[in-house]
Amino acid sequence: MKQIIIIGGGAAGFFCASNLDEKKYNITILEQNSDVLQKVKISGGGRCNVTHACFDPRELVQFYPRGNKELLSVFTKFQPGDTMEWFDQRNVPLKIENDNRTFPESNSSQTIINTFLNETQKKNVSVKTKCVVKEIEKTNEKYIVKTGSGDFEADYIVYATGSSPKSLKIIETLGHKIIDLVPSLFTFNIKDELLKDLPGTSFENAEISIPKLKTEESGPLLITHWGLSGPAVLKISAWEAISLAKLKYNIEIEVNFISKPMDEAEEMFQRFKESNPKKTIGQAKIYDITNRFWQKILEVSKIDLNKQIANISGKEMQKILESLCRKKLQVTGKSTFKDEFVTAGGVDLKEINFKNMSSKILPNFYIAGEVLNIDAVTGGFNFQACWSEGWLIAQDLNTL
Repeated sequence: MKQIIIIGGGAAGFFCASNLDEKKYNITILEQNSDVLQKVKISGGGRCNVTHACFDPRELVQFYPRGNKELLSVFTKFQPGDTMEWFDQRNVPLKIENDNRTFPESNSSQTIINTFLNETQKKNVSVKTKCVVKEIEKTNEKYIVKTGSGDFEADYIVYATGSSPKSLKIIETLGHKIIDLVPSLFTFNIKDELLKDLPGTSFENAEISIPKLKTEESGPLLITHWGLSGPAVLKISAWEAISLAKLKYNIEIEVNFISKPMDEAEEMFQRFKESNPKKTIGQAKIYDITNRFWQKILEVSKIDLNKQIANISGKEMQKILESLCRKKLQVTGKSTFKDEFVTAGGVDLKEINFKNMSSKILPNFYIAGEVLNIDAVTGGFNFQACWSEGWLIAQDLNTL
């Protein structure tokens, strides 16, 4: 019986193993940590954001800053609808939340982990933890995988290690080109009087632009102890991961906290002023923002909270509007988004056959998951790439 060695006990490795034909193969998963599926465990705050309810491959690829062209053919063969059906067939109901992120109904990542452990046990997959791969040697027809726990012989290798520099070094030694790793999906460190003492303040829809990079994103925004976070920040950090790394995370951004053009915001202000002339500016509820943030805007604009709105000068109004719609903030660094660390960079996509995820450099060698130069914005997309790639590999091996 032919031997398949899957290097990496994460999402892509386990999904591939769960779909392989155990009558044809002896399957072994090698995982360097003491636990498998660690990212699955912590994803979505421990609930596991399994996928995203976007069922059109052309739409789906728009969420991948790197890999979008290549993944189109992959998603036409296996997309989020197929993922949902796969879990449904194994009695794991999933639920779609308002933002289309999809979770197990149990709200526990352990449900997903147990499903994979059950599937692989049924298939007699041998799972070896604390098994660190040191080197892979190509012999005539086979591969020798050298580990701290002895050598393993393989007819086929599925390389799904995640993006650790060590695992990239191993595959580079075998002849693959590696695109330099840079962080993706991170939050911005900003020290500014306007954000001070306001952690937890959120905005339903804000716009962030980086004028120097001529780029803009919109979405929910959150003030944190160290600066700004939320989907709007994470999206722009993913799309501009490489440029931001080159700029050493030191850059000016412009934020529109209310997602309204300046002239529209001014009109709203004037209308409110005409209909509520006697109200104090501190009590005015003109825009959809918290009272604390409104009062902070007035404070940094040096406007007395008790001043009647009728007495607010044109100059004072402009100050308020600048802070609301065109606030310039200096980013001085980045912080990792929770534990869901994602990297841009990895194995060069030109060297992969996306019909079946096989290496164009190495025979009988497949590559999947974060070790590839593919990454997505937050929302279940990184896992979906893993499921789809793992599934394609299993289908290809099952037909050999």
